Amino acid sequence: MNRKLFITASLLLPFMAGAQDAVSVKHPSLIPEVMARTTPGSDTLRIRLASGLYRLDAPLEISKSPSRPVVIEGDAADMPVISGAIAIKDWTVHPDGMWTAEVPEVKQYGAVFEQLYFDGHPATRARTPDNGWFKVEKCSETVHADKGSARVSPYATQRITVKPECLDGLKGMTRNELTDVVVMFYHNWDNTRNYLAFAQPDSGYFYTAGEAMKPWNPINSNSRFILENYREALTAPGEWYLDKADGRLYYIPLPGEKPESTVAYAPVLSSLLRVQGTPEHPVSGITFRNIAFCHSAHVMPKSGNPPAQAAAPVEAALTLNNASDIAFDNCRIEYTGNAGIWFKKNVHHSSITHSLLRYLGAGGVKIGETTVPGEALAAGGAGTVTSHITVDNNIITRTGLVFPCGTGVNIFHASDNKVTHNEIADLLYSGVSVGWVWGYTPSVAKRNEIAYNHIHHIGWGELSDMGAVYTLGLSEGTRVHNNSIHHVYSYDYGGWGLYTDEGSTGIVMDNNLVYACKSGGFHQHYGKENVITNNIFAYCVTYQLQFTRAEKHESFRFSNNIVYGDTPVFLSGAWSSAQLDMDRNCYWDPDATQTPKFDGKTFAEWKKLHDSHSIYANPGFIDPAKGDFRLRSTKVVRRIGFKPFSFDEIGVYGSDEWKSLARMPQERLDLFDTIVRTREKPAPAIFR
Repeated sequence: MNRKLFITASLLLPFMAGAQDAVSVKHPSLIPEVMARTTPGSDTLRIRLASGLYRLDAPLEISKSPSRPVVIEGDAADMPVISGAIAIKDWTVHPDGMWTAEVPEVKQYGAVFEQLYFDGHPATRARTPDNGWFKVEKCSETVHADKGSARVSPYATQRITVKPECLDGLKGMTRNELTDVVVMFYHNWDNTRNYLAFAQPDSGYFYTAGEAMKPWNPINSNSRFILENYREALTAPGEWYLDKADGRLYYIPLPGEKPESTVAYAPVLSSLLRVQGTPEHPVSGITFRNIAFCHSAHVMPKSGNPPAQAAAPVEAALTLNNASDIAFDNCRIEYTGNAGIWFKKNVHHSSITHSLLRYLGAGGVKIGETTVPGEALAAGGAGTVTSHITVDNNIITRTGLVFPCGTGVNIFHASDNKVTHNEIADLLYSGVSVGWVWGYTPSVAKRNEIAYNHIHHIGWGELSDMGAVYTLGLSEGTRVHNNSIHHVYSYDYGGWGLYTDEGSTGIVMDNNLVYACKSGGFHQHYGKENVITNNIFAYCVTYQLQFTRAEKHESFRFSNNIVYGDTPVFLSGAWSSAQLDMDRNCYWDPDATQTPKFDGKTFAEWKKLHDSHSIYANPGFIDPAKGDFRLRSTKVVRRIGFKPFSFDEIGVYGSDEWKSLARMPQERLDLFDTIVRTREKPAPAIFR
């Protein structure tokens, strides 16, 4: 079914007031129907959205609460699609295999789009190189405006020096054409996106302009970049380019695509749904079920997109402010240029469950604000700070298509949230991020629970300084438990499983299985009184465990854990000089040809400092090299008080079809391992 309808919020709002109990309304186009009825024996008003493609001309906005609970639902087997895109399907095929299409909305009305989606996959805006990236040789900056009270100046120019051959595709372009070219930098944990201000291809340099670089993570000779959005870069199947002057879209088809049956969707709306109440009158009591929200846009401003950890400022296709008791169940959020859904300001007791979030421009689920008023901090976040959001039984995958630094789930200034039983996989950066305060200043991110999630195949060697579960700041009452975490691979340093970063305090991490991470299964930068207990850490690439900064207080307790791997260094960092409660752990290296080091010490020397009751012994896993960490016997691990935990309840639950959808395609699994094997020689057995 491919019905189309331009729909506005006004089509639904009459039902939100509960003025009519049973009504069938048709848009002037006559198709499809929106039906409302009251369930017998219930005061719930159900709005039935017929299957089909609903093309929005503006975001759906709900600003008032209904007088009764409302369920807006579609057919689970044939979900209605709420779309913010232009559909493009009339292709002309050229002798060289190129397809073109006229997009009158661009030429006649000035519509702008920077993403393009086909049925089943996103297309790639013309870029070079087609794979990988170029290297920065040197970067210098000239600041043109005083920063005042801000942390960085609002305006500066950067001169980027590169190998001249990196800019071959820019030769012959006019100055106006050059300023449409986008450069994206990869630097540590961040991405910076800018238009070129000027380029001298023969001499190997170009300029960008915008906000000054952040001194804690500038672009430098360790950074990389790609160039995109120019005709000469259109060279590979699956790439596209839009000529804004004449509204002509160019596309190189993928093998098997046929012009008569191929439809492209060009998103022009950045927002699809806004639930926007007021503090005095929050919107409440609405459930969205069996609805697909697709095709939202991100258009980069001329000033560019400055770097921002976790793509924090990037908006979402679905946004909630001043709301409570809002539920999304069995929905899809797909093909976005920005993030998926944001439970943002003053949102409580709301949820997203059993939903598919994939092909997202930034992150998946965002919870809470990135800034919190001082009075909210003084009150400990009571009342106004977003809380009690449930993210359960979802599939979150293929994020970071525009902003690679987006995360699967990000809890900013928010408390008492639950992130449980999710499949969070095939991401370019961290899986779950909790907290948004660096250091020991007050924080409201308390009592968050991250449990029974399957978080794997993240990083892909593109960015650095990431964690499958990443935490920040004072987080008393937060617990991270019973997660399966594996295959975390960073570009350079910092591909960790559990990562307690700056000021992480009062967090319990227990009963987690963590393996196949580049830099270690656990890393604490600095923090206080965290408890790391009864976990399995195995087969990491560089080290098994890392710890950066020793402080005068107790940094963490590390007990009853199994640490297993074939690297020569088990513990790296400040372990010897720190205040630690570390004991009753089991360590083992299956490679009998080497004796692992513990912060530069033998195990016997190490036990004199810490770990006095710990053991060096084979715990007896069934087949760890193939990811089977069940125990043949508990005889050995009983000596350290380790309590075996089940892996059966980890990940999504429900039908076999839903569980199957959560599995990564084999070709993606193989590609990840190939990347690791290519860069790591030798690679741990788990990647072979």
